[in-house]
Amino acid sequence: MGNLNVTKLSTKKDKANYIHQLTKDIEALDYMIENDMIEKAPIRIGAEQEFCLVNDEFLPHHNALEILKEIDDEHFTTEIGNYNLEINLDPFELKDTCFSQLHHQLKELLGKAKRAAEKYNTKIALTGILPTLSLKHISLDNMTPIQRYYVLNDAIKESRKQDFDIHIKGVDELNLLHDSVMLEGCNTSFQAHLQIHPDDFIKSYNWAQAISGPVLSVCTNSPLLFGKELWSETRIALFTQSVDTRANSFLLNEKQSRVSFGNNWETGSITDIFKDNISRFRSLVTAEFEKDSVEMLANGEIPKLKALSLHNGTVYRWNRVCYGVGGGKPHLRIENRYIPSGPTMKDEIANMMFWVGLMVGRRKSDDNLHETMDFKDAKSNFFAAARYGMATQFNWKGKIICSQDLILNELLPMAYRGLYKMGISPEDAENYLTVIVNRVKIHNGSQWLIKSYRNLLKSKKRSEALQVLTANMYLKQEHDYPVATWEVLDQDAHTTFDIDKKVVHVMTSDLFSVDKKDSLELVSHMMKWKNIHHMPVINRKKDLVGLLSWTDIKNHISEIEDSTKCVQNFMKTELITITKEKSIEDAKQLMESNNIGCLPVVKGHKLIGILTSNDL
Repeated sequence: MGNLNVTKLSTKKDKANYIHQLTKDIEALDYMIENDMIEKAPIRIGAEQEFCLVNDEFLPHHNALEILKEIDDEHFTTEIGNYNLEINLDPFELKDTCFSQLHHQLKELLGKAKRAAEKYNTKIALTGILPTLSLKHISLDNMTPIQRYYVLNDAIKESRKQDFDIHIKGVDELNLLHDSVMLEGCNTSFQAHLQIHPDDFIKSYNWAQAISGPVLSVCTNSPLLFGKELWSETRIALFTQSVDTRANSFLLNEKQSRVSFGNNWETGSITDIFKDNISRFRSLVTAEFEKDSVEMLANGEIPKLKALSLHNGTVYRWNRVCYGVGGGKPHLRIENRYIPSGPTMKDEIANMMFWVGLMVGRRKSDDNLHETMDFKDAKSNFFAAARYGMATQFNWKGKIICSQDLILNELLPMAYRGLYKMGISPEDAENYLTVIVNRVKIHNGSQWLIKSYRNLLKSKKRSEALQVLTANMYLKQEHDYPVATWEVLDQDAHTTFDIDKKVVHVMTSDLFSVDKKDSLELVSHMMKWKNIHHMPVINRKKDLVGLLSWTDIKNHISEIEDSTKCVQNFMKTELITITKEKSIEDAKQLMESNNIGCLPVVKGHKLIGILTSNDL
């Protein structure tokens, strides 16, 4: 979706014009391939860096456009969330110290972004999913105010005709309905690009699919979403569901998700992959197209295939085929979309080098992998890696093998051979691939985040734990030491930054509640069993309607066994409540001035927490 000036396909004329341009682009691509016009050498690499903007409390900061204007550099562009930005790095020829050069450019550009962000009291965080994101940050109010994002959102919603039903189950469970594609704004990635020799494209693409699971397992860095511990790489599940154009009632048919791993090995030509995407997924948006691609070729011009690129930008394969023009020459590349952002720049370059090394280090015996390995094993490996990270057991060429053994004993030596074959500096290869080795032996990003978060929860409530976690992650990122060298945070870890204590930091959100018609006998026993002094009373709409305190019922113990006694006879209905964004001082004053020991925490009429004098 690199073209900013897009509109929704609506009229028959628009649709007909777009389909015409699309088919002409396919015809032009076929012609360029058949006539040996696609660039074969040199091979280049490139990358896109997405990153998060956070305020002094490490919460999302919604000022992307202001910072983008301050940066004033064409390498930078927007993302769908107004708390994210993206860097498009320059292509580098795959040789010598290209990975160090890429690292150096990334450091310079992120440094430029940091200097601009400082003027707006903003910091930059590299992470697959920002731990401090909450539901309020993914509302339409926080969509970057640029036409293409609203057009895409409208088109996908129109296709679904219903809200997005998100369900991800890991250690915890996330189950929610959402009304826009803004959930996609939770994801930030480091997208790696590798130019591919056109004669070798299909074999390379199938190999990219086969190695996706093992590569992802060591790169995972997104285990937390809204404070819940889900998959090792939760982005994989979240992205798939957040831009799904299929209505829930049709999920059982053969329709494929727009975000997918694919269903089969590729056996045709490069254009067959594009043709399959066009056949499966209807175009959502269009733009103005000035020239016919076939006519351009006839006139000696190289077309940019804008209609095809626009359609391709709304189909999100984890390994995506891309066409581009550089230096006046057309080329083809594979874009690796599954690697997350962070935890450090060095980790990201190491991830990219590992993947590129494996891609160019493919053995002859793997050329016809699709004949010896079941595609469903490759697909199963990928989703297992997303769920379990370094704990994954892979079905690899007919054998079950753990990720550590597969990476250390087979894949890393293959990556080294591939890199040396391409003339990569041995010093560079050792520098970055050692990062992968250490991650396998110690911990990767997801493992560090989960271990640290669990420790913090022993002494802190969820919101404070997430802010302390993000603050410490930021401090470690600033040194660019790989995540395997980071010490896991203990429960007493804190932050050197000032975090204003609010109700959300100390309230209890793991709640028991009752209905006003519930038996008082049952409720009194629940309060005894769970040592609860204040029991919220809610109705069928989950609205808070009352509060029952132990003080209210302890003088009526003798009456409790009377089955006619119910909660509504004893609960208070005139309630003093508070919202989660209020300060601790506000809560203290409210309790003291009203001589109460408990404040229900509400969002509108809904109960979201309880704050007691013990919490304070």
